[in-house]
Amino acid sequence: LIAITDRVLPGMRQRKWGRIITSTTSGAISPIKNLAISNTLRAALLAWSKTLSAEVAQDGVTVNVIMPGRVATDRLRELDEARAKRENLSYDAVVKQSLQLIPAGRYGDPQEYGDTAAFLASQNASFITGSVIRVDGGQIPAV
Repeated sequence: LIAITDRVLPGMRQRKWGRIITSTTSGAISPIKNLAISNTLRAALLAWSKTLSAEVAQDGVTVNVIMPGRVATDRLRELDEARAKRENLSYDAVVKQSLQLIPAGRYGDPQEYGDTAAFLASQNASFITGSVIRVDGGQIPAV
């Protein structure tokens, strides 16, 4: 990620316009049990993004992070099915438990994530930089 950004950033700065958008999980701000290395690296991504955003803002380049919660994808279905098998639960029981942790009461739609990314990539988001945008239905219990 950093190497790719280093390659594209000079052109963005020269054109006085650009968007760097990364994505990470809630483990960056609310550590997930048994994922110490992952949590650490994800938190580092937030620090890198915030630092970079201040360095390039005057060049018209924004740097933001999208932090999705549980979005209804094939991968999430695989994870829920694996948990159901591991804990000897039905798939529906696992989904019901997960939904109880999401104030919106549902999984996110991939389109909602995509719409957020499209907005951040647009001219309409030119004054949003150094931010973490949560697309999680209120799931992350941190301020």
